[in-house]
Amino acid sequence: MIKFFRRIRQRLVSENKVSKYILYAIGEIILVVIGILIALQINNANEVRKERAKEIHYLKNIKTDLQLNIDNIETFIETRNKQILSASTVLEYYEGKPLEDLNDLSNNLLNVYIWKKFYQINNTFQELTNSGNLALISNDSIKNSLLNLDAMYKELKGEEEHYRYDTELLLYEPSYRILDLNPITKKFTYDVTKGQAGQDAELSREDFEKLLQDLNHKNGFVMTVYEFTVMNSQLEAMKEKSIQLKKLIDEEIAK
Repeated sequence: MIKFFRRIRQRLVSENKVSKYILYAIGEIILVVIGILIALQINNANEVRKERAKEIHYLKNIKTDLQLNIDNIETFIETRNKQILSASTVLEYYEGKPLEDLNDLSNNLLNVYIWKKFYQINNTFQELTNSGNLALISNDSIKNSLLNLDAMYKELKGEEEHYRYDTELLLYEPSYRILDLNPITKKFTYDVTKGQAGQDAELSREDFEKLLQDLNHKNGFVMTVYEFTVMNSQLEAMKEKSIQLKKLIDEEIAK
């Protein structure tokens, strides 16, 4: 093709057709420019395809994280509901329920004492933000939902930190001061020799009765019921946001 245009140019010059040569030169320049533009367009299209492939990869990983997070939330809500029930049972003893079953009281005490913090599964989102690649997510609704979910998680962590302070002051301090926790934990934990929960240990009725006179300790269980209920509502909101976000991602991937 280049030889073809070169022959035309040489013929025009040899025939002294300057005006036609100028027109030809302009046309050749235009063709070159068009070729460059086409090449740039192809290159841009390839880059767009690569960026879209990266985005889809991240979206699929986010969706996987969201499902794991939903499962984790459901487990936490179930566990926290059991702890709320345990705290309510302990409060019944404070309100006058006869102390006939020491095992029941000790098991419910420990079920509240042994609480865990919730940790969100958001590895892909953290990777995007830490690497500065969050802009790869082109759908603003998905991007905003991810940011909102992260804000909800931070709010939950603030509530957990507040409850941690309450447990140290209201629950742990009185129990450490009054109770011998060794027999209580033995009763609560798994006995490998018997292959069942609950080891042989003597519980002190006197210690439990003394603990049931401690107002700080009672208020600790009041706060457990209240704050675990608040945290469960926060988890429910995060679960709903995660479900909505999964739907948005499915729609985006299907485009």
